[in-house]
Amino acid sequence: MQFSASALLFDSDETLVSSLRSVKRVWSAWAESYGMTLEEAMARVEVHGRPAAEIVAALLPAGQAAEGLRRLVDAEVADALAGGVEPVPGALALLASLPQDRWAVVTSSSRRVAETRLAQAGIEPKFLITSDDDLTHYKPHPEPFLLAAERLGFDPARCVVVEDAPAGLTAGRAAGMATIALTTTHRPEELRADAVVADLTAVSARVTGTGELEIVAG
Repeated sequence: MQFSASALLFDSDETLVSSLRSVKRVWSAWAESYGMTLEEAMARVEVHGRPAAEIVAALLPAGQAAEGLRRLVDAEVADALAGGVEPVPGALALLASLPQDRWAVVTSSSRRVAETRLAQAGIEPKFLITSDDDLTHYKPHPEPFLLAAERLGFDPARCVVVEDAPAGLTAGRAAGMATIALTTTHRPEELRADAVVADLTAVSARVTGTGELEIVAG
């Protein structure tokens, strides 16, 4: 599949940064410290794609939520700094082919966690939208991607979303954007997108003579 666009908008975890093992380690230990298993916590609240603050607030009594969130963020940052994350295959090469003002990262993670994971993977975006930004809605709502397009200065219809999760793909479509799905966390049949690939080794991009991005996926 070939796309002509102005910018690429990437999710972070399992799209640019492989952090699944880190997330499982940290969340398992955190849940156990509050008397739950990770499986019990996930059965009580939908976790994928939601900001940590919302998940913690749903799992803990109101009086414990702020401290619980602080402990969780500290643990996620510490695990990333200890080598718990790495770039998704193809991520660094693809980003190196793009001008800094032609891509952004849009994630439900907190800014501190997202910046740490990305930096440990060798990725430093000029534009980063996180759950700490001025958002009133999160994926699958289109607001995060629309804000990214606004900050980049491009028409949302000229942006392509790269995601691994159904909620993120739904948000991209709702924003009027083309979508590329990675099968890093879900089966192909679970992902509705214009193109579905294994990882970013299957995606390439170049700036054409007209100044547009020519993106090939697959």
